[in-house]
Amino acid sequence: MTDITLYHNPACGTSRNTLALIRNSGVEPTVILYLETPPDREKLEELIAAMGITPRALLRHNVEPYEQLGLAEDRFSDDEIIAAMLEHPILINRPIVVTPIGTRLCRPSEAVLDILPDPQQGEFSKEDGEKLLDKQGRRV
Repeated sequence: MTDITLYHNPACGTSRNTLALIRNSGVEPTVILYLETPPDREKLEELIAAMGITPRALLRHNVEPYEQLGLAEDRFSDDEIIAAMLEHPILINRPIVVTPIGTRLCRPSEAVLDILPDPQQGEFSKEDGEKLLDKQGRRV
């Protein structure tokens, strides 16, 4: 069985679609509800490095703490942005998926297809009805 970890928010449609795509490959991932169990600094820094992005690139903009903390301003260091994410996990963009092939922020959800080691097992449509995969599990 392939080892896959999903940092998940079940209230997020993109996160739910990503989970469904992982399951469509025949794998039940380890699901971390990151709002309830946020990563510590070491893990968050490890995820950011594995994705090859900056902390700012992982920062969610459309949530209340972003505006309140003034995070749109360029004056914050990477360490300060990470500290804000640790204090307010809602600032961590999601879903983050870790597989043996790589680690990725899966926005849009179909970005997960690039790092899943196992093929899709059938047809798939997003919650909004957008068809992603045909009956053979191929992208449409």
